[in-house]
Amino acid sequence: MPFHIKTNSVMNPTIGDIYYKGDNTWSETYADRKVYTNKSDADAVKATTVTKNGVTYAPKHFTNSTVVSE
Repeated sequence: MPFHIKTNSVMNPTIGDIYYKGDNTWSETYADRKVYTNKSDADAVKATTVTKNGVTYAPKHFTNSTVVSE
């Protein structure tokens, strides 16, 4: 069963859901989403953290995202 990552649009809430495309990019288009074979692979991407100036944090898109099965 394939999985993908989605979240609500922060930039424009009227858009609704946006989908993770990979390479730290998101799209409004469902067909552009990156599909994962295993839920654990999608969960690992969702758990992405960034370290900047010695501070480690989870980007807001990933913090508020969910892994969804198709």
